[in-house]
Amino acid sequence: MDSLVSMRVFCLVAELKSFAAAADRLRISPAMASKHVMQLEKRLGTRLLNRTSRRVSLSESGTLYFEQARQMLDSLDEVEAAVSKATVVPRGVLRLTAPVWMANAMFARVLAEYQARYPEVRLDVDLSGRLVNLVEEGFDLALRATGAPDEALIARPITGVPFYMVAAPAFLKSAGRPTKLADLSGQALLHYALYPGESFSFTGERGTETVKLNPVLRSGNETLLHMAALEGMGFAFLPKWLVTDDIAAGRLEHVMPDQIIFVGKLFAVYPSRKYLSAKVRTFIDFVAADKRMR
Repeated sequence: MDSLVSMRVFCLVAELKSFAAAADRLRISPAMASKHVMQLEKRLGTRLLNRTSRRVSLSESGTLYFEQARQMLDSLDEVEAAVSKATVVPRGVLRLTAPVWMANAMFARVLAEYQARYPEVRLDVDLSGRLVNLVEEGFDLALRATGAPDEALIARPITGVPFYMVAAPAFLKSAGRPTKLADLSGQALLHYALYPGESFSFTGERGTETVKLNPVLRSGNETLLHMAALEGMGFAFLPKWLVTDDIAAGRLEHVMPDQIIFVGKLFAVYPSRKYLSAKVRTFIDFVAADKRMR
């Protein structure tokens, strides 16, 4: 039995979590798919998949083998395509982790358009907000807004991320619309927990000014801060992508856009250049080229 074929069968079963689904995709019988995996397990001397009547899951050994095998198969496909001068077609599961605030309509449109262009890629997106270990947890790619990417990983800057100060019209009517930075002093702030301190420095008409706000809500979840801003709890600094539709609809107002300017940087982070598969490369290029992301 061809070990390379068995490896491909195993990886597809692991991705789809089903022998029947993998067999259907490969146009073989479920019994043959099972035989390929059992042959692979016999050769390796370890169980790769845990099987029950209802589900299939990776064992600890299977998780390690799956990540290495998948990277190797992706690279092999690209090498063969390059040698034959064929176009490399992105395919397989793209496991992506990104900040919580990317759970927004604009990013959903980007994902939909990417998948429409590359229909053989299936997207598995984690927006839990936790800092995952790409290698140990089997992620292909992370989108991270940071000023200091992990030096052990490859980080490619994609685009700047404008952050807007926003507030609900009802809140501004009650608290007053600020016209100068000093007007923000002591105002209610929906504070992002990972930002150190409660003071913010901006360059205004009088040069650099520092204002201290009053954090009435503190959270590391940007979605909660967004919802609280819509409810009129206070001012919030939120990514443009998260609030563009709200501003257009009048649910939020962009506060002093000419004076309060903050642009972060979004990086595409991945473990190694050696195994940059077609699905990862095309996704990074697709996001970087999208003008809506700027």
